[in-house]
Amino acid sequence: MSVTAQRAPDTPLRAAVAPVAPATSPARRPERARALKRREYLLFALFAFPNLALIVVFAYWPVLGNAALSLTRWDMIAPSPTFVGLDNYVTLLSDPSFLRVLRITAIWVLAVVGISLTGGLALALLFASGTRGRSAVSALAFSPHILSGAAVAAIWLFLFDPNYGLSRILFDTFGLDSPHWTTSSGWALPALIIVAIWKGVGFVAIVYLAAILALPRDVMEAARLDGASRWQTFRHITLPLLSPTTFFLLVTQVIGAFQSFDLIAMMTGGGPAGATTTLSWFIYNEGFRQFKAGSAAAGAMIMFVLLMVVTVLQMRFVEKKVHYR
Repeated sequence: MSVTAQRAPDTPLRAAVAPVAPATSPARRPERARALKRREYLLFALFAFPNLALIVVFAYWPVLGNAALSLTRWDMIAPSPTFVGLDNYVTLLSDPSFLRVLRITAIWVLAVVGISLTGGLALALLFASGTRGRSAVSALAFSPHILSGAAVAAIWLFLFDPNYGLSRILFDTFGLDSPHWTTSSGWALPALIIVAIWKGVGFVAIVYLAAILALPRDVMEAARLDGASRWQTFRHITLPLLSPTTFFLLVTQVIGAFQSFDLIAMMTGGGPAGATTTLSWFIYNEGFRQFKAGSAAAGAMIMFVLLMVVTVLQMRFVEKKVHYR
């Protein structure tokens, strides 16, 4: 007896799970993928081009123009600059007064950046310790950062006044004469460093405070349970976890210190006797007071190279010690 197998009729369920024929053939799929990628690249270029154009026009093009100007001699009055090659660089780097400018700039950057980072971290640890009124104190510490350099300079010029300022009152308390802060070649640079630190340490403290408050509490608790002292916890846990913030602040503070200009312009004008002439003030003085555009441009290129070298060294060596969570 033979049984003839009959094909069961298609049910809705069988129809639902039946394979669907591809809408396009396999040969056309690479073409569609390439077209989709081209469309994505075009959309990316459409959004990125305005930003790239602004960067090129307002950042890279001025650098190239300044590099070309540094190879010339021009008083900004003559119809066109005179090409002199590398003479401006040779003149600057062989001039003892310019080497003194570089030394003053190095002292300025190291003092301002080093003390600002250390003081800002100390303030942040104090704010994070649960002190009452932390928000108000943090706002007061940050407020100098949002003031203009001219306003800060005006305040401190009054405080430093050896005849009527707070400095005279404080030194009179100990029976001493107030230094002539801004008119003495020995005190002018320390005075500027004090003002720059007062203006910038609040910003550093707030950035550090935000990073400290974001640290994982379980790690701190585990260290405390293991018997670690506060110093050991700070040195081996807190400080390494804060290394990304420290690296960010180090890079930005170094660049900002190199570019400092407003406090110097308002308080000392590079004096007395060049005691506060940093590289930024030297560039301004050469270009807009001495009308030596080529020499000023060469000084600007030297600053550009120094900043690039310092930043690359920071990225090359300092970043190795950064611990990203």
